[in-house]
Amino acid sequence: MPEYQFTPYFEKEVLRKRPFLTKEMCLRVVQNPLRTEPQEGNRFRFWASVDELDGRFLRVVTLEDKLTIHNAFPDRRFRP
Repeated sequence: MPEYQFTPYFEKEVLRKRPFLTKEMCLRVVQNPLRTEPQEGNRFRFWASVDELDGRFLRVVTLEDKLTIHNAFPDRRFRP
């Protein structure tokens, strides 16, 4: 199993600003995405529905290794 990591930005800012998110939710999205696409700056976006968010879609952004989670937020505009 890959060894996932979290950036200091994720640890200090994302979890503080969005206390309803957990690392476990983010890991589930990255491991079982509904969609994945590259993003500028050598990052990748992953989306999946999350039960704890009433089925809303969570977008998780990783660094280029796809193992280091950098950002996460509910994505109201995502359409599967």
